[in-house]
Formats: sequence, structure tokens, C-alpha cells
Amino acid sequence: MPLTINKNVFITCAVTGGGNTQDRNPHVPRSPAQIAESAIAAAEAGAAVVHCHVRDPETGVASRDPKLYRELTERIRDSKTDVVLNLTAGMGGDLFLGPPENPLDLKPNTDMGSAESRMEPIADCLPEICTLDCGTMNFAEADYVMTNTPGMLTAMGKMMTDLGVKPEIEAFDTGHLWYAKQLVKDGVLDSPALVQLCMGIPWGAPDDMNTFMAMVNNIPEDWNWSAFSIGRNQMPFVAAAVLAGGNVRVGLEDNIWLEKGVLATNESLVQKAVGIIERMGASIMTPAQVREKLGLTKRAPA
Repeated sequence: MPLTINKNVFITCAVTGGGNTQDRNPHVPRSPAQIAESAIAAAEAGAAVVHCHVRDPETGVASRDPKLYRELTERIRDSKTDVVLNLTAGMGGDLFLGPPENPLDLKPNTDMGSAESRMEPIADCLPEICTLDCGTMNFAEADYVMTNTPGMLTAMGKMMTDLGVKPEIEAFDTGHLWYAKQLVKDGVLDSPALVQLCMGIPWGAPDDMNTFMAMVNNIPEDWNWSAFSIGRNQMPFVAAAVLAGGNVRVGLEDNIWLEKGVLATNESLVQKAVGIIERMGASIMTPAQVREKLGLTKRAPA
């Protein structure tokens, strides 16, 4: 497929994530107030969309407490800064197996929730977008499996569609795109769908250009998509995504460094992405333009 540069790009900022970055960069926000403040700063720097997890305010450990999501949502919506809110629905599929000789001796950090419990913060807060991790994957650690069965994805996808919340399909490998297309074919998700290509995460799709373009070429032409990579390749993938016709994601969920030896903030990562995109001759989309493009309805404070 020939490369066609995207001339109108929206930036998503993944504000905090659920990984163990909270003790490696003091700028990784923990409390709902800190996450909202960082999300608003990212929006003011040029991010049209903020993708948010929540964390335990004391420990910084990832949480799916609906009360924390409600506080975060209200703080962002009550601010004077316009931004499209994207909440994760990826929590609650964490399977930590025991050792190979006794795999069903599950570790205490296993968190396997029902579709209803995983969707509770989404149903309560009604963000404009929420994520749908479109497959099961061995995820970096020796005995951890990110678990999303077809049955679970069908149930959660239907809930998102019924709630009027736009699913952002998180595709960590080509098979995830294959199943996303099946969900659309089955009428679980609406078309055109929205896809986030998640590159370079062990043990999903590596972030080499051949794999990336194989992923891009598997997205239906009328769908909207964005892409990111992690760590040192976050900014190179800003350029790669725009060059391949997509949108971009940056943020502390995926990378804690602005440059070698300099810890990042969400705001500084967005600013750096804006510079790359504009130097490529493209324009940065506003939240209002993204809503129009994706068919989103802005939610009022509630």
C-alpha cells in the first residue's frame, strides 16, 4: 500500500496507565485530582483525546474502583478545557498463573472480573470513548496473561454500543484486528470502527516497520486509526503513524522519558509530538473536530 500522509492529525495522550511506572517518574499521576490535572495540561498542549486509567491514590497501584473514575471524570468535565474523554475498560482481565508445575495456584494479584463489573465505570461515567482490548496475549511477565475471550469481548462490545460509547479497539497483534472485523461483521460493533495499534509491547506485535505496515494494511479503509510504540520508539512512531495515514498517541502510560536523562511529563510529550506533526506539514485537530470525525457526542458535567 502506498503511504499517504495524514494532513489532519489528532493526538491521544495516555495519561497514567496501570503499569509500575509510579515509582520511576515522579510526574506519573496517582490520585484522580493529579490524573485530571495532568490530562488537562496535556489537552492544553494539543491533545484532543485523553486516555485515562485510575490508580490507588496512596500506593499508585492500578485500580478499577468506579468512585475513582467518577471523581476523575467530574474533574475533567468541570474544567474549562475541552477534551475528548477516553476511559479504559481493560482492567479486570488480569490472570497471574502459578508456576509451571502448578499453574492453577493463581497469584493474589489475579483480577478476573465479569463483563458487567469491567464496564461499571463506563456505564456510570459515559465517556465519549472507551477501550476494548481485542484479544488475549502473553504480556511481558513470565506468568501473566492479559485475558479477553471472544465471549467477553462480545459482551463488553455490545454494552459499549448500547451505551453509545465509542469503542477504541486496542490491537496488539494482527489477530486482534481480525477479530475486531468479526465483531463488526456480527453487528456487535458499529462501522466505521476506531482502532489503536499498540506496537512494541512484549509479546505482541514488534514495532518494526514491516510489522507495523502489515497492521496498517489490515485496517479497513473507512475505519479511523491511531498508533503508538513504547519507550524510546514513542516519538519515531509519531512520525511513522502520520506518514502511514493515521493519528498518534503519546503519554506517560507508554514512555516516561522526554529524552535521554530527562523525565517527561504528559504535557512535554504532547508538545514534542505537536512539533513533529507540524514539521511534517500536518495540522493538529481540536476536540470538536475529533467529535465530528468520529461521530461522538460531548457529555455534559453530571
